[in-house]
Amino acid sequence: MPAPASPAASPASAAAPASCAPVATDVAATRWLAVGSLLGLVVLCTAWELWLAPLRPGGSWLALKALPLAVPLAGLLKRRMYTYRWVSLLVWLYFTEGVVRAWSDAAPGRWLALAEIALCLLLFAACALHVRLRLRAGRAAAAA
Repeated sequence: MPAPASPAASPASAAAPASCAPVATDVAATRWLAVGSLLGLVVLCTAWELWLAPLRPGGSWLALKALPLAVPLAGLLKRRMYTYRWVSLLVWLYFTEGVVRAWSDAAPGRWLALAEIALCLLLFAACALHVRLRLRAGRAAAAA
């Protein structure tokens, strides 16, 4: 049985949807930033090891390092908070690889490693900000 509607809406409840609009926009922006940087990292890792600067001529099996990055894509698109949290930890493995290869590889590999570092930092920032904004929005909705 539905609850009866209140006769008059309070000013606080009327202002809540308007104040949540920027938060919802920011959450959507961080979601797409995370998905875009994850896809960019998958494409970069695959192209790097197969065509751009492979360890061996003709490509190497190191291109398989992009597979673990493809796993969380569905969770990010479905807005699963748990996925955003563990991706923000997984990305540090790729960041470390980028730092090592930026330090040790020759010129084409060095630039690709720097691009990997930038994408990893972008992905981490997007995931961390997404989680923070969603938790803040959840607390605001619970308080209202």
